[in-house]
Amino acid sequence: MIAGMFRGRFKWVGVLLILCYAGYFYISNRETVPLTGRSQIVDLSREEETALGVQSYREILSESQVVQSGPAVEQIRRIGRRLAEVSEDPGFRWEFNLIQSNQANAFALPGGKVAIYSGILPVAQNENGLAVIMGHEIAHAIARHGAERMAHQELTQMASVAADLGMSDMSMTQRRTVMGVLGAGAKYGIMLPFSRDHESEADYMGLIFVARACYDPREAPKVWERMGKLSSGSPSEFMSTHPSSATRIRQFNEWMDEALKIRAQHCGGR
Repeated sequence: MIAGMFRGRFKWVGVLLILCYAGYFYISNRETVPLTGRSQIVDLSREEETALGVQSYREILSESQVVQSGPAVEQIRRIGRRLAEVSEDPGFRWEFNLIQSNQANAFALPGGKVAIYSGILPVAQNENGLAVIMGHEIAHAIARHGAERMAHQELTQMASVAADLGMSDMSMTQRRTVMGVLGAGAKYGIMLPFSRDHESEADYMGLIFVARACYDPREAPKVWERMGKLSSGSPSEFMSTHPSSATRIRQFNEWMDEALKIRAQHCGGR
């Protein structure tokens, strides 16, 4: 009886300690996203984040067919320099490369390491469209979305350990059932919406960078019309890490007046 009471107290003390640490972790690692002002959790230093980004970038380039020169490479680097100059640049050493691949994709890693896959060039269609795509990826790096996802994964793991400890008196079958329900709830109720919010934030920030750099932000919804045709048959937005093309087009149109005003302020008649 006494041993059982001791185990019960130890269990709930353990749960409380984990939750207290999770609360401390949440409060002590707050930062503010440039441009949007959103509060976020990031526990990696910029130096650590940049080191991870550079390492990953070098590995990807070493395993890819990097296009060394040509009009497309020059265009990508020209657009990249213009966008970087008007972004909330924290001191990145920017690098822009074109990878020969059928993938309709692009990415930017911490430290300002950007790659465009040639398969997305037909979707971009023109210089304004490519600026929209690159502005979005650059925004991900500046907003530290990768490091923020890592921090949220740590919080999720803490919550999972606390839940598992709190259910230690249940049978293994009961624990698996409850953890399965909690896992599904975390995925569809927290992690996927969180990822979609990142995409929308990068869309907004990228649109503002495009406008500041004197590209035409009105190309953004057109890019996503073309992207929507390319990605027909994708899972519903609820089950996806990305907003639907229809959602993105609607959001771009909602932000367009602001973007056009910013373009006029920065570019005059250009």
